[in-house]
Amino acid sequence: MGILVVLLVVMVGVMALSTDGFLTERNLTNLLKQMVTTGLLAFGMLVVILTGGIDLSVGSVVAFTGIVSAGLIADLPIPVAMAVAIAAGIGFGLINGILVAGFNLAPFVVTLAALTTIRGLAFVYSEVPISPSDPGFFSLGTAMVGPIPLTTVIMFAVFIVGGIFLSQTPAGRAIYAIGGNAETVRLAGISVRKHVVLAYAISGACAGLAGVILASRVGIAQPSVGVAFELDAIAACVIGGASLAGGRGSVRAAFGGVLVLALINNLLNLHGVQSYWQQVLKGLIIVAVILVQRRSQRRRT
Repeated sequence: MGILVVLLVVMVGVMALSTDGFLTERNLTNLLKQMVTTGLLAFGMLVVILTGGIDLSVGSVVAFTGIVSAGLIADLPIPVAMAVAIAAGIGFGLINGILVAGFNLAPFVVTLAALTTIRGLAFVYSEVPISPSDPGFFSLGTAMVGPIPLTTVIMFAVFIVGGIFLSQTPAGRAIYAIGGNAETVRLAGISVRKHVVLAYAISGACAGLAGVILASRVGIAQPSVGVAFELDAIAACVIGGASLAGGRGSVRAAFGGVLVLALINNLLNLHGVQSYWQQVLKGLIIVAVILVQRRSQRRRT
């Protein structure tokens, strides 16, 4: 975590000195809004990774829940439409968890299949983008709590409540323990299956919430949105020091990883770097950060 704090301080300093636009109110507000989707996905992904699993379907869930919430407001009140969409995200997570834990299938295979299936369902629901006619749909994505976007406050709340859940509750501690040694957890009389299903349900809920918020913020829902969002979520967790083998990772460090990714994207955008070069540079920066962290961890051990 220490090296991550140093990195964040250095990045903020570099950005503040290299461009006049970084510290403007408009840019900081945009930064806070844009990090919400990755932040929510990263928390859900962290919970799954702690069990030793992975969830590649979250980007497709974002697309599905966003377009469903936008489409349902023609027949349902806005809060109900959004709740139904988030419930769909939870349902997808439950299905993933049941297939992984109940049928002992590989998480990578299950969620890769879910990625394509849910993406297809999004296109089945609507092949074209949906732009809601009711302006109330945009309230969630545009409302402010003082100087902070409401969606950012929601993300902060998810991380705070999630951190308490993982560190202070029996279910949270069991999720950590399963990633360390699932057999030991089973022998202790704790249901591994139930907690793995819970982890995927949490990931689905976070992805569903992210999809609804994204659609509300940008004002249009597209079945093609969310491609490779799962990679950013995984990258944020890994930058934060989470082990893909399971059992190691923290909410604070994952949030730090989200901040690093948000700052990288913001820096490249402010400097007008073309999108394909952004992908190249972001990938190289992520690898460099992980290598520095691994080297620091080896020195401590």
